Amino acid sequence: MLDTAPAVRRPPGRRPSGRGRPRRRPRIGPYLLIAPTVVVIAVLMFWPMIQIAIMSFQKVGNRQLRGEPAESVGTENFDTILKDPLFWAAFRHTVLFAVVAVTLTMLIGTLVGLLLNKLGKRMSSFVSGGVMVAWATPPVTAAIIFSWLFGSTGGLVNWFLDKLPDALVGGGWNDYNWFSTPLSTYTVLTVCVVWQACPFVAVSVLAGLKSVPRELYEAARVDGSGPWRTFWSLTYPMLKPIFLVVLVMSIIWDFKVFTQLFIMSGMANRDAFNLSLYGYSEAFGALNPKLGMGSAIAAVLTLILLVVTALYVRVMVRQGETR
Repeated sequence: MLDTAPAVRRPPGRRPSGRGRPRRRPRIGPYLLIAPTVVVIAVLMFWPMIQIAIMSFQKVGNRQLRGEPAESVGTENFDTILKDPLFWAAFRHTVLFAVVAVTLTMLIGTLVGLLLNKLGKRMSSFVSGGVMVAWATPPVTAAIIFSWLFGSTGGLVNWFLDKLPDALVGGGWNDYNWFSTPLSTYTVLTVCVVWQACPFVAVSVLAGLKSVPRELYEAARVDGSGPWRTFWSLTYPMLKPIFLVVLVMSIIWDFKVFTQLFIMSGMANRDAFNLSLYGYSEAFGALNPKLGMGSAIAAVLTLILLVVTALYVRVMVRQGETR
């Protein structure tokens, strides 16, 4: 005879207590694996940043470097640099250069990535390897190369422009000094930085294009979509996370450009300073170094980059929530 007794039901919303189940112990293996990396980052990055933040509120010079205790000055260093016209000129150069350089880097790098995607496998690999030579070139080497190319004595660019008709480019290019004014200096700097940064964007875009299904492009072609509409309606939405990553990285890199400008312009041309070179000149470029002033400038630059990074993280979080 079958048992027809009604089954006992649990009240809704309650779960079994699970007293008999063993508790899962926290796994410490992953934390142990990343611990060496965290320690290295903390020693090489976080500790110097803390030191810079502390020195930005102190007066640190030759006497303090010889062992005397640093004098706390509060916000005096920040007040001094914010009232200095050279700071605002360097800030303007930094922002304008970053806007132009990042825009050209993203535009040219994207076009090169699209071109590489259209080439055959062998030709794409060959061209990609050649393009990456610019990315692998050290900034010091690139700055020296472009200083030679745009040099006033024997520079290839001046020689080429001097050979062109005067009605087209004007005359007097044979001994023209590209590093005498901020505009011409940053023109050369922009060409150098964009030449080095474009390969990274191109290869990143190429890797993203390889992950897009070909069926989507075939369907767009069948629907009569042109190249421009296909890019904005299909390619750009699919590669938007990649574009955001390379955009933020390009902004950070171009905001703190130092090596190329230091080699091209040097410390004598103060009218062409950006924030990095201005901070270096205040901290190390004088007979009486002002490490507190240099630390304050570095803190301002770091704060700007942290704001850019925070905006990027916010955009990425919003994109993750909408998916």
